[in-house]
Parts: sequence; structure tokens; C-alpha cells
Amino acid sequence: MFEIESIGTLSLQLAVVSLWLGGIILAAEGIYQYTHISSEVVRKIVHIGTGNVILFAWWLEIPAWVAIGASAVAATVALLSYRFEFLPGINSIGRKSLGTFFYAVSIGVLVACFWPVGHPEYAAIGILVMAYGDGLAALIGQHFGKHPYRFWGEKKSVEGSLTMAMGAYFVSILILIDVRGNSWEVWAVSLAIAVLATVLEAFSKLGIDNLTVPLASAGLAFFLSQWF
Repeated sequence: MFEIESIGTLSLQLAVVSLWLGGIILAAEGIYQYTHISSEVVRKIVHIGTGNVILFAWWLEIPAWVAIGASAVAATVALLSYRFEFLPGINSIGRKSLGTFFYAVSIGVLVACFWPVGHPEYAAIGILVMAYGDGLAALIGQHFGKHPYRFWGEKKSVEGSLTMAMGAYFVSILILIDVRGNSWEVWAVSLAIAVLATVLEAFSKLGIDNLTVPLASAGLAFFLSQWF
């Protein structure tokens, strides 16, 4: 009976995650194919939407091996899509980037690091800082960025970077307050995460920020929270 219940629970968990991810990707491709919305906006819809899968994994208590396996599959699909171009709405960005691949890898790495020690909240911080911070920063920067600058050869805008910092800050605060309660340490840790994430996001050559921002944000959140 226990094994049947476990299989049933796991099946339900996978169904919820699969429906969420599949729905986002199909909706994004439909928007790209049948509307005049730019591919960058479509990519950021997927970017933000898929990032929330880490919350499903946390709240539904999906086993680490399942989440890691899913991220490996997603990373493989991302690499194949670059080669065979069967997801144009997600990968058509006008520059060489492995961002989708790095994004999938970062989820697997963070789950592998924080699920076994019983702190999935730090994995959630890493992924959601990237999902909301970078996703909104790109949209704001492209449409409202009036003060451009270059960082290690990458063109950014002050408006986009401020959006990244604010997104990272509020994501971190919401999660840490929920887990640890409201305190000055939580606000200080969130500020440190926001600063680090913004600096790393400014350097996004080949989409490497999709890996560095989640890993560094989660690592810093864990270290500072333990230290305080």
C-alpha cells in the first residue's frame, strides 16, 4: 500500500510540473508564431514562468533525484534545440547564447546541493532571483533603458540593472522572511544577494549569467544566513 501511495504521489507531482512547463512552452511558441510580440519578450515569459518550477518542487516535496533528472532532460533538450532549431520562440535572440542550457543546469545543481541538507529555500532563492530579476531587467532595459553602459563588453542599461537589483532583493526578502521570520539580518542578506546578482547579471556573455547568478545567489544566501 505504501509503495502504491508513493507512486501515486510521485505521478501527481510529475503531472503538475509537466503540465506547468509544457503549458508555458506551448503558449510561448504560440505567441511567437501567431502574434507580433518580439522573441525577446516570449523568451522572458518562458524564463520567468519556468523558474517557478522550483517552487513546485519545494512545496510538493519532489525527490531530489526526480528534479535533477528533469533538469538533465531539459538541458539536453536545450542543446538539441540550439542544433536543430525546433524551439525558435525560445532561442531566437539574435546572438549566440547558451542561456537556456545553463538555466536548466543551475536548477539541477542547486537541487543537488540544497535538497539533501533540508534547505530547498536557498535553491528557490537562486532560481527565482534569476527568473524574476533577470527576466524583468531585460524587459525594462530594452523598452525603457535610456542610460546605457558597458560592462566587460556587454551592453546594459542603468534602468535594467536597477530592476535586476530590486527583483533579486524582493525575491530574497519574501523567501527568507517566510522561512526565518522578519529581522534585520534577513534584510541585510537580501541586500547582499541583490548587489552580487546585479553585478553577475551585467556580465552575460554566452548566457553564462543563467548559471552564475543562481549559484552565487543561493550560495551567498546560505553562507550569510548560517553566519548570522
